Amino acid sequence: MKTLKDVKVGETATVVKLHGEGAVKRRIMDMGITKGVEIHVRKVAPLGDPMELNLRGYELSIRKADAEMIEVQ
Repeated sequence: MKTLKDVKVGETATVVKLHGEGAVKRRIMDMGITKGVEIHVRKVAPLGDPMELNLRGYELSIRKADAEMIEVQ
């Protein structure tokens, strides 16, 4: 299982499944990360957290802990 955390800078991945429970999963979905969405990893902070992503025409920063809950292909 490959997660968003494993995607390298400059690569694009497609969301397959969201893991997590309740409010955490809802928050990820509210940010626009849903099944089938393509996510481009733009950059990662010097210390590794957070990641800056491009999806649905906007930029988004998420923590690595949240990125681990997003299964990609």
